[in-house]
Amino acid sequence: MKKIFKYITLSFFGISVISCSDETLLDLSPINNISLSDSYSSASLIESSVNGMYNAAAIGQYNSTNPNAGRGYIWGAAFVQQGDNRGEDVVNTATFYQLTYTATYDPTTANNVYYWIDGYRLINRANLVIEGVTTAAEAGIITQAVADDYIGQAKFLRAITHFELLNFFARPYNFSAGASHPGVPYREVGIDTQAEIDSEIVLGRNTVAEVYEKVLQDLDDAESLITNTSLTKASANAAIAFKTRVYLHMRDWDGVIAEGNKLTGEYTLEDSPNGPFNDSYGNSESIFSLTQAATMNPGVNAALASQYNRRRLVAISPIIWRDPSWLADDLRREDNSTETEVGTGMVFTAGGAKFTLKYKDGVNYTDASPVIRYAEVLLNMAEAQARRVAADLGASLSLLNQVRNRSLADPATQAYVAGDFANAGELVGAILKERRIEFLMEGRRWSDIHRLQGDDLQPINGIPQKVANGTPAAELYTLGTPYDGPYGVPAVPYADFKFVWPIPQVEINANPTLADQQNPGW
Repeated sequence: MKKIFKYITLSFFGISVISCSDETLLDLSPINNISLSDSYSSASLIESSVNGMYNAAAIGQYNSTNPNAGRGYIWGAAFVQQGDNRGEDVVNTATFYQLTYTATYDPTTANNVYYWIDGYRLINRANLVIEGVTTAAEAGIITQAVADDYIGQAKFLRAITHFELLNFFARPYNFSAGASHPGVPYREVGIDTQAEIDSEIVLGRNTVAEVYEKVLQDLDDAESLITNTSLTKASANAAIAFKTRVYLHMRDWDGVIAEGNKLTGEYTLEDSPNGPFNDSYGNSESIFSLTQAATMNPGVNAALASQYNRRRLVAISPIIWRDPSWLADDLRREDNSTETEVGTGMVFTAGGAKFTLKYKDGVNYTDASPVIRYAEVLLNMAEAQARRVAADLGASLSLLNQVRNRSLADPATQAYVAGDFANAGELVGAILKERRIEFLMEGRRWSDIHRLQGDDLQPINGIPQKVANGTPAAELYTLGTPYDGPYGVPAVPYADFKFVWPIPQVEINANPTLADQQNPGW
């Protein structure tokens, strides 16, 4: 069987017919543009192939024939924008993510389709790295220690990408007993031969429980194998941090705390809430971020500083801006902008609307994409401490205040105290509100909406109603009372089929097994 040294076009997948002689598929490496067999023939080419994997994570390909011309799928700008726009705390101002924002997508909606496609492209690249470096180590091209580091990094990206897809294309973990409902296909084979295409193309969806098991196994392997410690590539600590997120979704509170405790002393919060963004590559709390560079950004679509800063495609919603839990003098409201200058704070005003200034470089778009930082680990642990069977509300409150206090104008008088909460449910509510404020415009809102369906303490019914698509009027941001309208985008009940995205039509067309496993209603 002839080797196919090409990259699969649609997830690996969105292909109607592929033959062994097909030479139209896209090159595997968006950086070195060489055959797969050569990619693992020397230490330097292996390093380039691994870098290509990260390039695929940060930029993706979208619908281009240029593998370096994507829109930030899946871990560049895209996961932040999709995660924000599925929730109520932002307002989509243009048409770029309007279908996501208004829940009017279908199986052909491009931004949703390519979330899946570029997600599985990245997964396939990770699988090829695992196989390629394993063979290279066996041949003595690289040491086993170097191979293990690369394998661990690839398993990390494979794990977190499957988990991310699961949260958009499947119901949450607690939807069925034992999480036995359909998840997403967990792909563990690197596709580069016709036989592999033929076998993999017909595989169906794993259950949600199976996907979680595989995600955690990959993250455990990553923790044990990775020796890299740099921020912009996977590290053992990044695998640990991500496990706190996974266990939170599983409602395994003890698991969250056990993993989070491993990071004690490894990271510290910046003194200012603006610290992680003033230096997105050199601060003390970012755990894993992806590089964005002027020399790599394709146009204006893959980087957050372009989308959220210069182009202003997503505004802060009056819903969260006017929430009384977000104190008026909170430092995360800092806005020193003018009509012609965005300033240096955390927020800027344009046309009366409020926009994030977490992403500073509106010229070259070099701000890192923040995948996970220590503030999230602390709030994951805070929630777990309040929810576990042997709840420790004191520990929970302390963890919450660690994150919140640095943003308060006067922590001595404004910090939460035990008397502010009558029970664990109220404390969890404060933690969840703090997550909305702290991670605003970082793509985390959808993750919480998804996992809190049917929650016992702070349930959410579906996707909340939102302010109408478009730039909100200045008067809607006036502080003093909670926002109570006007809205414009109706709520989507949890029972509605639109709560989860459809498997893309191109995938359904190519995979007869998935054609029978489409999400109900689509």
